[in-house]
Amino acid sequence: MEDLNEVLKPTILVVDDTPANLTLMSALLKDDYKVKLANSGERGLAIAFSDAPPDLILLDIMMPEIDGYEVCSRLKNDLRTCNIPVIFLTAKTEMEDEKRGLEMGAIDYIFKPISPPIMLARVKNHLLLKEAADFLRDKTAYLDAEVHRRTEEVIAIQDVTIQIVTALAETRDPETGNHIRRTQFYVKALAEKLKTHPRFSHDLTAHNIETFYKSAPLHDIGKVGIPDKILLKPGRFEPEEFEIMKTHAKLGFDAIEQAEHQLGIKVDFLRTAKEIALSHHEKWDGSGYPYGLMGDKIPLSARLMAIADVYDALISRRIYKEGMPHNEALNLMRQDRGTHFDPDIFDAFIEIEAQVIEIAQKYADTSEDIAKKRLNIQKITLYKV
Repeated sequence: MEDLNEVLKPTILVVDDTPANLTLMSALLKDDYKVKLANSGERGLAIAFSDAPPDLILLDIMMPEIDGYEVCSRLKNDLRTCNIPVIFLTAKTEMEDEKRGLEMGAIDYIFKPISPPIMLARVKNHLLLKEAADFLRDKTAYLDAEVHRRTEEVIAIQDVTIQIVTALAETRDPETGNHIRRTQFYVKALAEKLKTHPRFSHDLTAHNIETFYKSAPLHDIGKVGIPDKILLKPGRFEPEEFEIMKTHAKLGFDAIEQAEHQLGIKVDFLRTAKEIALSHHEKWDGSGYPYGLMGDKIPLSARLMAIADVYDALISRRIYKEGMPHNEALNLMRQDRGTHFDPDIFDAFIEIEAQVIEIAQKYADTSEDIAKKRLNIQKITLYKV
């Protein structure tokens, strides 16, 4: 069995086309290092690119076919070998030759005939430097991987938290069903369509689109604070009831803002969730609520959600109405282009009509789903009583 000290020895590759030089270097190095010899540039590259690359390369410059400069260039331009220290051992003593070698990435330049003690000292020092550099590189790679893992973990927790919160919100209102999911996908499809539009390209980056998509499910989270007698009323609201119902926008905003305050840092996801919760009932002409915002003063995320929310409300079944056919819903919404809805966003919604229908069908509510949710709410209500 190979001695442990031998296994731990660094490996030096010597590349030189002169047999006497290879013999000399092997004799000088073999006591402290494992030595590999190559009598040509091609052979040296093959060893360097192997599954067992050397820790340091001593490289002659003047060789036939491929000279040392070319060998060094290939080594430094390949991710597998770019971090292996290269020391030129050469009879070329001109300053320009040394300058060229160092500029190509060599870590040192030793003239022939060599001084064995000086050469061995330089080899030892450069191996120590490489060991430190490798440690730092590995540490950095580990930290990068750990940051990536933690980030993925945070994102996963965020996604699960949204699912839990929205699922709880749905228990308050059986009629919403998959409304949350459908509107989420409408918003994303609409944003993707608009990302090259001159008005929106600056804001609709890949990151922002993903943020809009993840924040969208919280648009009606404030309904959790609406009394059951109003939220679950099987019919149209009286004016005073509608005023109470409208407060869900501010209730949702306040709840998310409180969570953000407790977190202690600003998060894009929560900022967008607040915008959508508060402003998705605002209208392009300023006649919406809660603040009567007009035009571009309404956050883009909320303008996207306004269209998604209204469309889905029209096509969905409620206790007091049947779902409206797709074409009828779009025709009704066309009347509000430029009053309720941002006209450019509405036009884009029409252009992705096929996608909208596909989403609506994929996440359609079944009668069984709604019946189960109604039963769960009845149980909760009886428990409260």
